[in-house]
Amino acid sequence: MSFAEKISSIMQRPGQDPVAKDDVPWWMKYAGRGLGTVGSIIAIILGGWNCLSILMGSVDCLISGMWQMVAGFIVATIEAPCCCLFIDYVQNLSDWVEKRPYWNRAAGYCIMAIPSVLLCFGMSSLFGSGLIFATGVIYGLMSLGRKAPLREMRSAATNIEVPSSSMQATLVENAQPMSFTNRPDSNV
Repeated sequence: MSFAEKISSIMQRPGQDPVAKDDVPWWMKYAGRGLGTVGSIIAIILGGWNCLSILMGSVDCLISGMWQMVAGFIVATIEAPCCCLFIDYVQNLSDWVEKRPYWNRAAGYCIMAIPSVLLCFGMSSLFGSGLIFATGVIYGLMSLGRKAPLREMRSAATNIEVPSSSMQATLVENAQPMSFTNRPDSNV
Protein backbone atom coordinates (compact mmCIF):
# COMPACT_ATOMS: atom_id res chain seq x y z
CA MET A 1 0.00 0.00 0.00
CA SER A 2 1.48 3.34 -1.06
CA PHE A 3 1.67 6.40 1.14
CA ALA A 4 -1.10 8.17 -0.80
CA GLU A 5 -3.41 5.16 -0.36
CA LYS A 6 -2.73 5.11 3.38
CA ILE A 7 -3.54 8.81 3.68
CA SER A 8 -6.71 8.43 1.62
CA SER A 9 -7.88 5.50 3.74
CA ILE A 10 -7.36 7.60 6.87
CA MET A 11 -9.14 10.65 5.43
CA GLN A 12 -12.17 8.90 3.95
CA ARG A 13 -15.48 9.24 5.70
CA PRO A 14 -17.33 6.31 7.27
CA GLY A 15 -19.50 4.57 4.67
CA GLN A 16 -17.81 6.37 1.77
CA ASP A 17 -17.16 4.44 -1.42
CA PRO A 18 -13.46 3.73 -1.89
CA VAL A 19 -13.79 4.44 -5.62
CA ALA A 20 -14.29 8.09 -6.55
CA LYS A 21 -17.39 8.86 -8.60
CA ASP A 22 -16.13 12.08 -10.16
CA ASP A 23 -13.07 13.21 -12.07
CA VAL A 24 -11.75 15.60 -9.43
CA PRO A 25 -8.07 15.05 -8.56
CA TRP A 26 -7.40 13.76 -5.07
CA TRP A 27 -5.14 16.70 -4.19
CA MET A 28 -7.90 19.17 -5.01
CA LYS A 29 -10.36 17.38 -2.72
CA TYR A 30 -7.86 17.50 0.14
CA ALA A 31 -7.02 21.12 -0.63
CA GLY A 32 -10.68 22.10 -0.40
CA ARG A 33 -11.28 20.14 2.77
CA GLY A 34 -8.01 21.28 4.39
CA LEU A 35 -8.45 24.95 3.52
CA GLY A 36 -12.07 24.79 4.64
CA THR A 37 -11.11 23.29 7.99
CA VAL A 38 -8.13 25.52 8.75
CA GLY A 39 -9.76 28.59 7.22
CA SER A 40 -12.93 28.17 9.26
CA ILE A 41 -10.97 27.94 12.51
CA ILE A 42 -9.00 31.06 11.59
CA ALA A 43 -12.25 32.81 10.59
CA ILE A 44 -13.79 32.02 13.98
CA ILE A 45 -10.74 33.41 15.81
CA LEU A 46 -10.59 36.56 13.67
CA GLY A 47 -14.36 36.98 13.99
CA GLY A 48 -13.91 37.05 17.76
CA TRP A 49 -11.22 39.68 17.27
CA ASN A 50 -13.68 41.72 15.18
CA CYS A 51 -16.23 41.46 17.99
CA LEU A 52 -13.80 43.20 20.33
CA SER A 53 -14.23 46.35 18.25
CA ILE A 54 -17.46 47.00 20.18
CA LEU A 55 -15.18 48.47 22.84
CA MET A 56 -14.53 51.32 20.42
CA GLY A 57 -18.23 51.67 19.58
CA SER A 58 -18.21 50.01 16.17
CA VAL A 59 -21.48 48.09 15.92
CA ASP A 60 -20.90 47.24 12.26
CA CYS A 61 -17.68 45.42 13.11
CA LEU A 62 -19.45 43.57 15.94
CA ILE A 63 -22.09 42.29 13.51
CA SER A 64 -19.37 41.49 10.98
CA GLY A 65 -17.44 39.49 13.57
CA MET A 66 -20.52 37.56 14.62
CA TRP A 67 -21.35 36.82 10.97
CA GLN A 68 -17.79 35.65 10.35
CA MET A 69 -17.86 33.38 13.41
CA VAL A 70 -21.16 31.80 12.33
CA ALA A 71 -19.88 31.35 8.76
CA GLY A 72 -16.68 29.77 10.10
CA PHE A 73 -18.69 27.43 12.32
CA ILE A 74 -20.91 26.36 9.40
CA VAL A 75 -17.88 25.66 7.21
CA ALA A 76 -16.21 23.74 10.04
CA THR A 77 -19.29 21.58 10.58
CA ILE A 78 -19.47 20.77 6.87
CA GLU A 79 -15.76 20.23 6.18
CA ALA A 80 -14.65 18.69 9.48
CA PRO A 81 -17.60 17.19 11.35
CA CYS A 82 -15.13 15.49 13.71
CA CYS A 83 -14.43 18.93 15.24
CA CYS A 84 -18.07 19.29 16.29
CA LEU A 85 -18.96 15.86 17.67
CA PHE A 86 -20.85 17.44 20.57
CA ILE A 87 -23.71 18.44 18.23
CA ASP A 88 -26.01 15.61 17.15
CA TYR A 89 -27.00 16.69 13.63
CA VAL A 90 -23.51 17.67 12.37
CA GLN A 91 -22.79 14.35 10.68
CA ASN A 92 -26.20 14.37 8.99
CA LEU A 93 -25.64 17.91 7.72
CA SER A 94 -22.16 17.04 6.48
CA ASP A 95 -23.44 13.94 4.68
CA TRP A 96 -26.27 15.91 3.07
CA VAL A 97 -23.88 18.59 1.81
CA GLU A 98 -21.46 15.91 0.60
CA LYS A 99 -24.18 14.50 -1.68
CA ARG A 100 -24.83 17.89 -3.30
CA PRO A 101 -22.94 19.05 -6.40
CA TYR A 102 -19.72 20.99 -5.84
CA TRP A 103 -21.11 24.20 -7.28
CA ASN A 104 -23.72 24.37 -4.49
CA ARG A 105 -21.00 24.32 -1.87
CA ALA A 106 -18.93 26.84 -3.84
CA ALA A 107 -21.83 29.28 -4.13
CA GLY A 108 -22.73 28.88 -0.46
CA TYR A 109 -19.20 29.52 0.79
CA CYS A 110 -18.64 32.51 -1.48
CA ILE A 111 -21.98 34.09 -0.51
CA MET A 112 -21.34 33.47 3.21
CA ALA A 113 -17.96 35.20 3.05
CA ILE A 114 -19.05 38.47 1.43
CA PRO A 115 -21.25 40.19 4.12
CA SER A 116 -18.54 40.19 6.77
CA VAL A 117 -16.16 42.10 4.52
CA LEU A 118 -18.87 44.52 3.40
CA LEU A 119 -19.88 45.35 6.97
CA CYS A 120 -16.41 45.96 8.38
CA PHE A 121 -13.57 46.23 5.90
CA GLY A 122 -10.39 45.39 7.76
CA MET A 123 -7.57 42.88 7.76
CA SER A 124 -9.25 40.48 10.18
CA SER A 125 -12.52 40.31 8.26
CA LEU A 126 -10.74 40.32 4.90
CA PHE A 127 -8.38 37.49 5.83
CA GLY A 128 -10.89 35.36 7.76
CA SER A 129 -13.66 35.63 5.20
CA GLY A 130 -11.10 35.46 2.40
CA LEU A 131 -10.15 31.94 3.49
CA ILE A 132 -13.80 30.89 3.38
CA PHE A 133 -14.14 32.54 -0.03
CA ALA A 134 -11.00 30.74 -1.25
CA THR A 135 -12.53 27.45 -0.15
CA GLY A 136 -15.57 28.31 -2.26
CA VAL A 137 -13.31 29.07 -5.20
CA ILE A 138 -11.62 25.68 -4.88
CA TYR A 139 -14.99 23.94 -4.85
CA GLY A 140 -16.02 26.03 -7.85
CA LEU A 141 -12.96 24.79 -9.71
CA MET A 142 -13.83 21.25 -8.66
CA SER A 143 -17.29 21.68 -10.16
CA LEU A 144 -15.74 22.48 -13.54
CA GLY A 145 -14.05 19.09 -13.65
CA ARG A 146 -10.90 18.01 -15.42
CA LYS A 147 -9.56 19.52 -18.58
CA ALA A 148 -9.95 17.60 -21.80
CA PRO A 149 -6.95 15.66 -23.07
CA LEU A 150 -4.49 17.62 -25.22
CA ARG A 151 -5.42 15.74 -28.40
CA GLU A 152 -9.12 16.50 -27.92
CA MET A 153 -8.47 20.20 -27.24
CA ARG A 154 -6.30 20.48 -30.38
CA SER A 155 -8.91 18.84 -32.57
CA ALA A 156 -11.61 21.13 -31.17
CA ALA A 157 -9.44 24.18 -31.88
CA THR A 158 -8.75 23.19 -35.49
CA ASN A 159 -12.34 22.25 -36.32
CA ILE A 160 -13.88 25.69 -36.13
CA GLU A 161 -17.24 25.53 -37.83
CA VAL A 162 -18.33 28.43 -39.99
CA PRO A 163 -22.04 29.17 -39.56
CA SER A 164 -22.66 29.66 -43.26
CA SER A 165 -20.68 29.79 -46.45
CA SER A 166 -21.94 33.25 -47.30
CA MET A 167 -20.70 36.38 -45.59
CA GLN A 168 -24.28 37.51 -44.88
CA ALA A 169 -25.23 34.81 -42.42
CA THR A 170 -28.08 35.83 -40.12
CA LEU A 171 -29.00 34.62 -36.70
CA VAL A 172 -32.68 34.64 -37.51
CA GLU A 173 -33.79 33.30 -40.88
CA ASN A 174 -36.83 35.56 -41.26
CA ALA A 175 -35.10 38.82 -40.30
CA GLN A 176 -35.88 41.79 -42.48
CA PRO A 177 -33.05 43.88 -43.88
CA MET A 178 -32.45 47.23 -42.26
CA SER A 179 -33.25 50.34 -44.26
CA PHE A 180 -31.87 53.80 -43.82
CA THR A 181 -34.14 56.81 -44.05
CA ASN A 182 -33.43 60.47 -44.21
CA ARG A 183 -33.42 62.55 -41.09
CA PRO A 184 -36.90 63.95 -40.31
CA ASP A 185 -37.48 67.60 -41.05
CA SER A 186 -37.62 69.83 -38.01
CA ASN A 187 -39.77 72.40 -39.85
CA VAL A 188 -42.89 70.32 -39.87
